Amino acid sequence: MKRVVVTGIGAVSPLGNTFQSAWNSAKAGISGIGFITRFDASRIMWKVAGELKGFDPVRFLSPKEVRRLDPFVHYAVAAAVMAAEDAELFGKVESHQLKNSAVVLGSSRGGISTIEQAVILSHERASAGGKRKRNVSPYLMPATTISMASSYVAQKLGLHGSCLGISNACASGTNAIGEAFRFVKYGIESLVFCGGAEAPICSVCIEGYGSAGALSERNDSTASRPFDKTRDGFVLSEGACVLVLEEYSHARRRGVRIYGEIVGYGNTADAFHQTVPSPEGEARAIQNALTEAGLRPEDIGCINAHGTATLIGDRAETRALKVAFGKAAYSIPVTSLKSMTGHMLASSGAFETAASLVSMNEGVIPPTVNFEEKDAECDLDYVTVLREKTIDYAVSNSFGFGGVNAVLILRNVKP
Repeated sequence: MKRVVVTGIGAVSPLGNTFQSAWNSAKAGISGIGFITRFDASRIMWKVAGELKGFDPVRFLSPKEVRRLDPFVHYAVAAAVMAAEDAELFGKVESHQLKNSAVVLGSSRGGISTIEQAVILSHERASAGGKRKRNVSPYLMPATTISMASSYVAQKLGLHGSCLGISNACASGTNAIGEAFRFVKYGIESLVFCGGAEAPICSVCIEGYGSAGALSERNDSTASRPFDKTRDGFVLSEGACVLVLEEYSHARRRGVRIYGEIVGYGNTADAFHQTVPSPEGEARAIQNALTEAGLRPEDIGCINAHGTATLIGDRAETRALKVAFGKAAYSIPVTSLKSMTGHMLASSGAFETAASLVSMNEGVIPPTVNFEEKDAECDLDYVTVLREKTIDYAVSNSFGFGGVNAVLILRNVKP
């Protein structure tokens, strides 16, 4: 078995258009949530989201590519290029190694905003009468398929290894990292770009999640309130995060920085309900990851929770942590970055994994903001202000609709 380490991180998020700027904002407890500008939200009751601010895709793609691709692909390419730069892969690794690298990216919604725009345009043209050869763009299908993020990253970086697009609801990004981890661990690939990308800020997504009762109705920057008694749903957000996974000795030979090591991955199905989570299913994913890592509950120094701020979801995750960790659950600090980023769907799991790695490096745990009133059923050690702590192992949880659960365990690799 090979050791698997992370040597590069790239991200665009509501907290910043680089991973470092986003991480600095997270440590400072700054919210990236604000009023929706992507479309006119005046007619609906959900008016806030986590949008990117000042992002320019032309830095990474030509104007023609920008027009032909959905924003979730823009974000994926940007994050992947920055991850490659961070991992010192441009000009500092043998060309055949980079060429043979793999890419595995997750997305829950793919190009849904472009699909929505195409449906509206097609309806308008059909209503206007007249005969047209086509009412939608010939690029609609390739621009919006979930695997296009992986495919286009491979194209832009010249990667000829394995290429997968994973859609596993909100667990997609963490599943992508987990499957990439297996690629490297079992010697199938020596270097993999992996993570998640989403661009769901459109009317159909906001109304869809809202109608399902999943979104907060607060409509201000404090709307995302994981584990707080007054929480009433998540805030939908966009972004991308890509990690470079590499075999340990390969990274050492290159002499690059190592953020940390992935030592465990759990992937389970609740087999229970379409939207209601099962604490037992989530706990099994955590326990499976612990078993693979060869760790005891008391070895874990921090938990980066899924923590979406839904009433049922946060209680289920709290119960799952108690099942998986037993008495140790009460002494392990828990934080939720979604209190600041909102829920970036597939991107959240990847971003939270990256943040967990840097938490271990710096010996700090970023806060869960907007936690003001305790819920009797959410009674663990939730971090509400930046906390200093030596962390050897961290857990990052991601759970999704349909009862899909993905958990990663990370190890701090000291220089």
